[in-house]
Amino acid sequence: MFGAPPQPSKAELERAEAQTASDIKWTFAGAVVLYFSPFVVDYARKLV
Repeated sequence: MFGAPPQPSKAELERAEAQTASDIKWTFAGAVVLYFSPFVVDYARKLV
């Protein structure tokens, strides 16, 4: 009945891939920061 949605252009796909890669990198960096934050807080408490 209805046709498929239009295919994204090559430029749109490249932008989407770049955005996805950036999102994955920031998510990984956030996970690392959250993992190490309790250790940093404990270390800072021992210094004071």
